Amino acid sequence: MEISDKLLCLFNAEVRAEDDSYVVEIPRREVETGSVDPGEVYRVALISRAAESSDEGEERSAPSDGPQPPVEIGELRYVEIEDLGKQGDGIARVERGYVIIVPGAEVGEQVKIEVTEVKSNFAVGEVVDDEV
Repeated sequence: MEISDKLLCLFNAEVRAEDDSYVVEIPRREVETGSVDPGEVYRVALISRAAESSDEGEERSAPSDGPQPPVEIGELRYVEIEDLGKQGDGIARVERGYVIIVPGAEVGEQVKIEVTEVKSNFAVGEVVDDEV
């Protein structure tokens, strides 16, 4: 399946009957991170989680519990440190508000990092160039 570069967010949601229509709720985090603005009109695509194989007969992996992280181990990124974590590490946010923790970085710095660890809800990056 091909995913458009215009994709703003990806999440799991239940379709719920409400009066004479059906409702798909947008998670609060998508609005808070700026991916979706209330009152705007968006195109919606629904993807079945139950499909086990594609039309060509290729095997598919099991459905995931949500969107995949927007970074990969070894990836180089330019990020801006927006905040400090509880332990003093720099915090950068990338697509969909995904957090990258950057030890040793300060708020306001723009740094080039290499992603060294990836989890479902955050990643860790190491500064490789702090003069961006």
